[in-house]
Amino acid sequence: MTKILGIIIIAVIIWGGYELFEMWDRYDTEKDVKEKQAATERQFSPQSLAGMPQGLEENYQKVDKNSAVALRNWLKRNGARVEDPRRAWIELDYVVLVAHEDPVEAKKVFADVKARIPENSPVYKRIKDLQKTYE
Repeated sequence: MTKILGIIIIAVIIWGGYELFEMWDRYDTEKDVKEKQAATERQFSPQSLAGMPQGLEENYQKVDKNSAVALRNWLKRNGARVEDPRRAWIELDYVVLVAHEDPVEAKKVFADVKARIPENSPVYKRIKDLQKTYE
């Protein structure tokens, strides 16, 4: 009887060690995946998005990014020449800036951007992040 009890105890210890190892492996793998995703998100730059004509980039950089009025005027003058996804990113910047002054305008512009941007766009993640606020 003591031999059987000893075998059962050893089997339970081995099984517990295996489960502990599996749990650690899952944790370690998830941690690596999250670190890679965070690194990829940190490397993302809106300037790398396609759609901005070369001559307009310098003009856009001069716009005061903290002023909704300046950004709205820039979009009125140059928005038609900028293509998605870069235009959508700039318009989302405008949405964030104008939301405090004119929430109706912010929701309208957000709805326009959301309607035209497909799910496979690099801008779509930002749309999802802002969706609860501006719908």
